[in-house]
Amino acid sequence: MTGYTPFSLRELAANGTPFALISRDESTVELLLGDVVDVELLADIPLVDGRGTPREVLALVPFRQVRERGFECHDDGAPLRCIVVTDHITLNRADVIDALPSETIALADAGFDIDDEDYADIVRRVISEEIGQGEGANFVIRRDFVAAVTADAATAALTWFKALLEHERGAYWTFAIVTDGHVAVGASPEAHVSAQSGVVTMNPISGTFRHPAGGATAETLTDFLESTKETEELFMVVDEELKMMSAVCSDGGRITGPQLKVMSRLTHTEYVLRGRSKLDPRDILRETMFAPTVTGSPMQNACTVITRHESTARGYYSGVAALFTPRENPAADEATHDLDAPILIRTAYLEDGRLRVPVGATLVRHSDPYGEVGETHGKAAGVLGAIGAIELDNAMAPISAATAVSVDAIDEDAPALQPRTLAEDPTISTLLASRNSRLAAFWLNPQGRDGAGPFAGHRAVVVDAEDRFTTMLAHQLRHLGLSVQIAPWDSVTDEQIDAAELVVSGPGPGDPRDPDSPRMQRVREIVARRRENHSPLLAVCLSHQVLADSLGIDLAPLATPHQGLQKSVDIFGVDASIGFYNTFTAQVSPGTTHVDEAEIAADAAGSVYALRGPAFASVQGHLESILSRDGMATLERLVGQALKPVSA
Repeated sequence: MTGYTPFSLRELAANGTPFALISRDESTVELLLGDVVDVELLADIPLVDGRGTPREVLALVPFRQVRERGFECHDDGAPLRCIVVTDHITLNRADVIDALPSETIALADAGFDIDDEDYADIVRRVISEEIGQGEGANFVIRRDFVAAVTADAATAALTWFKALLEHERGAYWTFAIVTDGHVAVGASPEAHVSAQSGVVTMNPISGTFRHPAGGATAETLTDFLESTKETEELFMVVDEELKMMSAVCSDGGRITGPQLKVMSRLTHTEYVLRGRSKLDPRDILRETMFAPTVTGSPMQNACTVITRHESTARGYYSGVAALFTPRENPAADEATHDLDAPILIRTAYLEDGRLRVPVGATLVRHSDPYGEVGETHGKAAGVLGAIGAIELDNAMAPISAATAVSVDAIDEDAPALQPRTLAEDPTISTLLASRNSRLAAFWLNPQGRDGAGPFAGHRAVVVDAEDRFTTMLAHQLRHLGLSVQIAPWDSVTDEQIDAAELVVSGPGPGDPRDPDSPRMQRVREIVARRRENHSPLLAVCLSHQVLADSLGIDLAPLATPHQGLQKSVDIFGVDASIGFYNTFTAQVSPGTTHVDEAEIAADAAGSVYALRGPAFASVQGHLESILSRDGMATLERLVGQALKPVSA
């Protein structure tokens, strides 16, 4: 459409017209205009008109949509808001910057909604009560920086967007979305999921390096890259996103990276995951709600933990902005739209005169409570400094006092990390590349054997005990030749269990000794039915513990949780490098090699890593994890054991 220039933006704002501004490159800004429609479900996003003609839609997807997957959340009623695009205009970025306002946007009554000591206490509780009790590997708990804003909302949005265009670097999307009663302005570093011509891409980013005064150096970045916490944090989110990729992609997803993701004041490490899918992009979005980098893992239980430890709803924080664009001439069996959906982080929200900047820290077993407090300060300061709400010189200081600043006062020459220089430094590039030496080649390299493996013609039912590692496990089993069906623990029937050639009883969170958990009870029933009938069974992690308990082996919590831990262990005479995500272990007396009909693989202290016997095998580790370098070979051995005729 003609008639719109960068100088039309102020008129749009003044007239109350809903609009979105998106910058996805260094030279242009896209202006989207259209009608606003709120819908209830992702399937309701109106991708076609009444005549069936595809149309472009920008959707703001709130965190509460996880209810579509049956996950828990505080439900604040935040709408799934769609702009049905009628005009999509490309503007020159420099011209937009010149046309946008430079105002002083004053903040009052500014500070975090949860004070530092209370947030540190939450961190301690999550480590002790959640990670320490087997509820998951990592969790993201947020706090909000809030302030009162008296300026006109649309003017504030344009002012902040201008500041981001001028001073933020490295964002995936820089955006301002203005609709009735709601403003979202941000610079998201991370593409949660995209689908372009059938290729699905996810972009897990983790680890946060705050640039020191004077700029980053190879030495300061080296300390960050050598951090055990930061490295394991990234590996865990890659595992979690591979679960999603394996659910939506026929080829499960391949990993490339790692590489640096450089922002103006922060640097992260990232991998890129790619696979192929013919699913409707709304289904892809549903199956990937939401990024583990802003929730935790396993995903379903992470939502439960978030609900326990966050007292208020998230709104759009950790949701996505999803742009659905019609494809030209898709095949009959292909999706009609492409999808581009960044995570809604590094975003400022303005509603009813109240600014809110949600930020979260990823809590793992190594987390230091005050270190996580500092991380939330750094993330909030990064957003506030980038939009011009605080002085960039003070962006690393604790933020709580009321403040105001004109974006004209921002120092354009403030030091920023130069990605090309440091990323290509021999020490940095070697540190990045060395991370892959720890990972499973299966997920790094082309596979090429799917459906024609050593167990071709065999069939398996994989029971999901609320950890979607089962999607990765199913993909590996298909690579070994098996035909695989995944069945949730609470819907799989006894008839399905009895009819299956092989049952793979999967992992899940929680205490395997819990007598009151319906999920634990069902896993016990499944393991018992297969053993009683001498029917092939492979038990993984939680189910391995349940199998051990059924054999009279004691279960006990580990002194330190093995969440995202890589270990080299002896599995029946073969050393194997395997990734572990367990808080509990089966424990025998040192030197014990058999209990009844079961052979035991245990370490010198008696921690049981695997079991095998007539028509069954089990393993404590996650053979499907990217941390399991010997995962595929070990899985093949254990499946072979389970399928071996009892008389053999």
